[in-house]
Amino acid sequence: MSEGGKLYDAIKPTADASGMFENLRKLIPAVRKAGIQVFIVPHHRPRPGDFDGWQHMTPFQQAGVPGKAFEDGSWGGAFNPEFGPQSGDVVIYEHWAQSGFANTDLDAQLKQHGIQKIVLVGVVANSCIESTGRYGMEMGYHVTLVRDATAAFSAEAMHAAHEVNGPMFAHAILTTDELLPQLSITESDLL
Repeated sequence: MSEGGKLYDAIKPTADASGMFENLRKLIPAVRKAGIQVFIVPHHRPRPGDFDGWQHMTPFQQAGVPGKAFEDGSWGGAFNPEFGPQSGDVVIYEHWAQSGFANTDLDAQLKQHGIQKIVLVGVVANSCIESTGRYGMEMGYHVTLVRDATAAFSAEAMHAAHEVNGPMFAHAILTTDELLPQLSITESDLL
């Protein structure tokens, strides 16, 4: 999500079109100010040998290994200082493919914090965001997507995430401006 990052140019057109960066700059501080728990769900930061012997790597994982987009210990593997974790945020175990739930502690952390409603923002809209939302819905969470606080690798992917697939699992698909006024109410009443 940082300018100069290995995937930045790939998401920049949709991030600019949706206003993702500016909307995250409004939304994340408002969420924290409202006292709503923030969960950061990072992608796996590969280390040498992590995928050795894997039988069924996804095409994204196959492309990512030589590209080292999120490599542990590299600039690309560090959190964006503007949008990354702050004191009080919960950082979830890294997810290996798409879902923030699969093979992570997200469900356990949400349950321990008494969370039943999740609001998803970030990247990639039709991959990590969508997969986490679908899995969350299946597990009984109320899922909200924020269409202008996400980005993807193409306009078609954004359309698929919010117009085609999102309505199949999300309980609400809002804009940042639609969500912000709701943040002043208590967390249990959110959405």
